[in-house]
Amino acid sequence: MNSASGKQKKAPKPARSTAASGVLYGVGAYGIWGMLPIYFILLAPANSVEIVANRVVWSVIFCALIITAGKGWRKFATAVRNRRIVSTLAVAGVLIVINWLTYVFAVTTGSAIEAALGYFINPLVSVLIGVVVLKEKLRPLQWMAVSVGFVAVVVLTVSYGKLPWIALVLALSFGSYGFVKNRMGGKVDAITSLSIETAVLTPFAITAMLVLAAIGQTTLTGMGAGHFWLLAASGIITAVPLLFFGASASRLSMTGIGLLQFMTPLIQFVVAIVVLGEHMGLERWIGFAIVWLALAILITDMLWNFRRNVRLRKFVLLQD
Repeated sequence: MNSASGKQKKAPKPARSTAASGVLYGVGAYGIWGMLPIYFILLAPANSVEIVANRVVWSVIFCALIITAGKGWRKFATAVRNRRIVSTLAVAGVLIVINWLTYVFAVTTGSAIEAALGYFINPLVSVLIGVVVLKEKLRPLQWMAVSVGFVAVVVLTVSYGKLPWIALVLALSFGSYGFVKNRMGGKVDAITSLSIETAVLTPFAITAMLVLAAIGQTTLTGMGAGHFWLLAASGIITAVPLLFFGASASRLSMTGIGLLQFMTPLIQFVVAIVVLGEHMGLERWIGFAIVWLALAILITDMLWNFRRNVRLRKFVLLQD
């Protein structure tokens, strides 16, 4: 103890505690995202551009309220002065708006099942990003999972009669977004990160809303108070899971993030069939079964590697 201050330095959080909180944040994020198709259907007749523009604008407002309540404007100002942080988060913002537009378009045009497919493929994309960008070496089971995933895409392409572009765009955009957020690490907190991302997008979102209003395609103020507040709630519904995801991505490895991602597509898949009544033909069931096989192989590899690392750490401790 320092006699002058009479205060002790806080001990750093153990890695296990950090990982556990990362998992909890991840479960919260992916669980909410899984239920989003129901919310977007409730926003009809708003189109995908209007929904996403409102998501951006109302998210900025919601984030500003959180920052004000938490007295975090100094942190925000410090982050904004760092050009590297702003440019990185601007890239993240572009990636997430591509993801949003594609996903909302899929749900509102009867393609929620294909959207779920995109998030099933997402963990495989995270693995590939590790190989291509970080030059990581894949283990044998990871290679097997990626290969089986490729076969699944081919089967589903035949089933759909076209390349499942919605699924691929969703998987690539969100996998890349997760990578960018992971690279940020602990440089900025989750609320500051999300605030900058959405602030960069806000001028474009406002422009889109004005254009829609000018051509008579906006529904924000013309469908009653209930519809208005449902759209306004998009700020909370968008910001909360993204805050959870940002907190999770800064605490977990890309492998850990990939392991949790199966939650969202599984919930979306069930919602698409049970609630939205979308049809699954035999060929699509076969394609999805192959995707699930790839994920099972990937999860098996992750769990096996985790247990091996635990044993190695115990062995090193015993040697010391």
